[in-house]
Amino acid sequence: MPKTYKEINEKIKKGQAVVVTAEEIIDIVEKEGIDEAYKKIDVVTTATFGAMCSSGCFLNFGHSKPKIRMTEAWLNDVRIYSSLAAVDAYLGATELQHNDPENRYFPGKFRYGGGHVIEDLVSGKDIQLFALSYGTDEYPKKELRTTININSLNQAIMVNPRNCYQNYNVAVNAHKKRTIYTYMGQLKPNMENAVYSSAGQLSPLLNDPTYRTIGIGTKVWLAGAHGHIYAQGTQHTSSCARTKNKVPEEGAATLALTADMKQMNSEFVRGASIPGYGTSLALGIGIAIPILDKEILKSTAVKDEDIYAPVIDYSKDYPERKSRIIKKVTYKELKSGKITINNKHVKTSSMSSYPKARKIAAILKKEIQEGKFLLNEPFEKLPPKQSFMQLETRGRENE
Repeated sequence: MPKTYKEINEKIKKGQAVVVTAEEIIDIVEKEGIDEAYKKIDVVTTATFGAMCSSGCFLNFGHSKPKIRMTEAWLNDVRIYSSLAAVDAYLGATELQHNDPENRYFPGKFRYGGGHVIEDLVSGKDIQLFALSYGTDEYPKKELRTTININSLNQAIMVNPRNCYQNYNVAVNAHKKRTIYTYMGQLKPNMENAVYSSAGQLSPLLNDPTYRTIGIGTKVWLAGAHGHIYAQGTQHTSSCARTKNKVPEEGAATLALTADMKQMNSEFVRGASIPGYGTSLALGIGIAIPILDKEILKSTAVKDEDIYAPVIDYSKDYPERKSRIIKKVTYKELKSGKITINNKHVKTSSMSSYPKARKIAAILKKEIQEGKFLLNEPFEKLPPKQSFMQLETRGRENE
């Protein structure tokens, strides 16, 4: 018989729910089979930790005396978007500190940016706020310089347009001589190394490949805070190549997430500096999957050896938007430390931390077992058949 969210939540409240991680369920299913596992397992926890550039936060500073309507503003010299109400602003993870040399002295170091400010806020550190205004009758102040921290803010709400890519590229550099610097890190020439970015068998959307339980309204564990999915993520693409088990073999779905930063743990919110590219934010995310039926259980037992990712050349094919795939490799191969391309052994490394993902899945498991985290049924499904549109440039420059 199928289970319901209500039944599973009642078991969680009573401390009777059987919860395992997406790593643990693999062994359980292999030893006991789907039928026996389904009888006793209620929830499977999934997780990921890695750089997620499309992240940021809304902040409300409260009113100074006299009041100011901020038209330009900076936190620790990192610009924030203040074209909102008087003292509301949005801070993006990739915004750079004022006067950063960027890539003028290539590759740029990008030592501090929006992601680092977000980490400092969550850590409780004091941060300098500088704001300018043209002045109005009700907001006469034209310049403000002060110190704030997360406890002095009325709201600090993380609102991320794109997190938790369902799958992702494996980046290599096919150029014969030149090292390149990308958001996937440093790529050595002649495909000397390959970089991937996913937790594989622990990753949330790879355990729910057709979005049966993960949708708009789903509760999430976002860096220690309890938040939710508020929309499909930007670049959400569900029409893609898939295995016979319906697992995507390329980027696919994404999630838009939000949660209260005042409840977050700085261990899982880390500013990132990526030489030659810019700044970013590494986040830890956990999602619990209710085992409503056997098909959902079967999906959560996916293994690294059954998940494929495309190997893409970032020296030419990726920047020129060519669709060539060098080959597809499994996450089991990627996590072994090397893959084979054209009879050549290529060293692999990850932009995603599997140990952190494992830790997050275990934390979420414990919170559910203790009755501290209940599950939400999505009120809207993620788009199941959505393609990705490219930007076609038009105008005089292309004539």
